[in-house]
Amino acid sequence: MSDESVGTGGRIGAVRLARVTEVNGIHAAAALLGCAGVGATFWGGLHEPAIALAFGVLITIGEVARRAFTPGEREPAPLGAAGSLAYALLGDCGGRMTTHSVFQVVAVVLVATLIGSLPHASCGPGPVIDHLAGRVLVAAFVAICFQPVYHGVAPVNWSEGALYALFLLALLALTALADSVLAAAIQGSRTGYPYGALLREELRALPGIGSAVCATGAVMALAVTVAGLWALPVFCLPLLLTQLSLRRYAAVKATYRQTIASLARATEVAGYTPHGHARRVADLSTEVGRDLGLSGPDLTVLEYAALMHDIGQLSLVDPVPEGATALLPAAEQRRIALLGGAVVRQTGVPAAVAVVVERQADPYREQPLTARIVRTVNAYDDLTGGTGTHSGTGQAARALEALERLRLATGHDHQPEVVESLARVLARNGAKGRGPL
Repeated sequence: MSDESVGTGGRIGAVRLARVTEVNGIHAAAALLGCAGVGATFWGGLHEPAIALAFGVLITIGEVARRAFTPGEREPAPLGAAGSLAYALLGDCGGRMTTHSVFQVVAVVLVATLIGSLPHASCGPGPVIDHLAGRVLVAAFVAICFQPVYHGVAPVNWSEGALYALFLLALLALTALADSVLAAAIQGSRTGYPYGALLREELRALPGIGSAVCATGAVMALAVTVAGLWALPVFCLPLLLTQLSLRRYAAVKATYRQTIASLARATEVAGYTPHGHARRVADLSTEVGRDLGLSGPDLTVLEYAALMHDIGQLSLVDPVPEGATALLPAAEQRRIALLGGAVVRQTGVPAAVAVVVERQADPYREQPLTARIVRTVNAYDDLTGGTGTHSGTGQAARALEALERLRLATGHDHQPEVVESLARVLARNGAKGRGPL
């Protein structure tokens, strides 16, 4: 293994250790808050048990009805999140001031979320613990900011509606920002992806489900303030229906992705490419894309293009040996890429995917970033024969040799930043026991 690769692996290991320490700190903070909340509530008694029970049941229902955890998804349980936020923002119920404390908010959210998470325990302890820690910390943050101010610790005249509205808007904005920072930190520690790119992705998603959850939680709290607990079923029903619609939408997206993956396997079934080549290139390209800061629609286009990047080989009379197009002359690579783009345009896939497939064989300075990633990762898989994503001494040697060949071709064929990103991803996967470096 070269000194450069050892250095890259060492830096990745140090960053990963720092991130593991960070997420452990997040879990520890949530655990301390949870224990303090449950202990204080048990010691001082449960104030207004009917209100606590109503919000606890609402949060539990939202957690039970949530979608399964998938990497990089937005809020999987919007009803549970809105219920937690509403209870933290509850100052009055039916015209009477509430007396529950910040600790009671933490205790109710913790217990309700924990109960609602039990049916999802099969997802693994990691996602459940991360979700629980995030929920407790965000609820505690909102309650700490709202309850003391509302109940008179600070001299605020709430009779002025404009002042109250501005206070709620500012608090909701801070809550959304804190939730994004927390989610990016947890996801970064689990995946090893750059924190900045993950935070940008979280912030871009705020106008979507995040803003809907914040707005619904605030409106729900205001409605309970005026109408009492009867307002809860009225306001939670639309969000529950929205949550069910999101589950159906996620199922449709999964089916669409499976359809594209099945179409991409046509080259493997026909014997043009090795088994698993398209999937390996797609998975590794997505990781490189995340490492370089791509997110959202760009990552989707990258994944689809990587899956279908070899589909032009179906037009060949004689298959390329082992499907390794990276070893062909440049003119032949471009011809296969153009044929593949023409096929992709007939499948109904977004045009951006066809553009990536068509331009994957162009000089990298003329390509979009997504095409540069597909070109480099495809060449890496061709050079390693598909063994570069497996552990073992022989596979590690082939991976290092392939990386050196890619580095030597950065003058024309491969962008240096993409090659180095690929090296970082491989080193990161090696630290997780998933790769050779």
